[in-house]
Amino acid sequence: MKADVKHLPSEGGRVYLVGAGPGDPELLTLRAVRLLQKADVIVYDNLVSPGVLEFVSPAAERIYAGKRRNEHTLRQEQINALIVKLAREGKQVVRLKGGDPFIFGRGGEEMQTLAASGVAFEVVPGVTAASGVSSYSGIPLTHRDYAQCCMFVTGHLKDGTADLDWPSLVRLNQTVVIYMGLGGLPEICRQLVAHGASPDLPIAVVQDGSLPTQKVVTGTLANMAERVAQAKLKSPCLTIIGEVVKLHQELAWFHPDAQVVALV
Repeated sequence: MKADVKHLPSEGGRVYLVGAGPGDPELLTLRAVRLLQKADVIVYDNLVSPGVLEFVSPAAERIYAGKRRNEHTLRQEQINALIVKLAREGKQVVRLKGGDPFIFGRGGEEMQTLAASGVAFEVVPGVTAASGVSSYSGIPLTHRDYAQCCMFVTGHLKDGTADLDWPSLVRLNQTVVIYMGLGGLPEICRQLVAHGASPDLPIAVVQDGSLPTQKVVTGTLANMAERVAQAKLKSPCLTIIGEVVKLHQELAWFHPDAQVVALV
């Protein structure tokens, strides 16, 4: 009987799906750092910060597989095939992704390919942008006085159309975090108001969260698109919507220009 190639084990190679966190390299897990220092190959995304890459072994091969809006160095199918190929060559491969591999990182798709190909793999979680960026912005995602639940969605609007579940996004007492929503921000704000959200609902857009270049712009659904345009924000940005945004001015602790005193 012919063997089912899907279940053949790889010969020594392994793929590690590693979350790089929101940007600040000090938010990496110890496991992630150890793997970066020992891997044969690093396949990394656009959202991985230069500081994180400083942990990579000088002997490791680096392969850039970044994706930006309407600009893909490698298509997802090519990335899937690449990491399988490298592992089958017996290499220890770190597939390095910004944030967490399983939150809008396509880590699940890559893991399915690895499992179907019989390639050994491991997942190393990372600090997702929602928690990392909100923390560095002084905006708690939940708060007993403002929000008892939190929702994560992606802001990539399919073919330029609004395909999000708008009624679920305008419920009271919740925080909505939108990944990759900068390009569609005017339409997102318009649709939320059209589906019942108050035009005065607070909203924040954060560029380069947790990095020295971090910028935070706050406003309301009514004026946010104009404010973001005036600030000339660029991707990567994270959008936070909800009453918790009111706490930004009070709780903003991260000041990129300030001198940081290290603990000893």
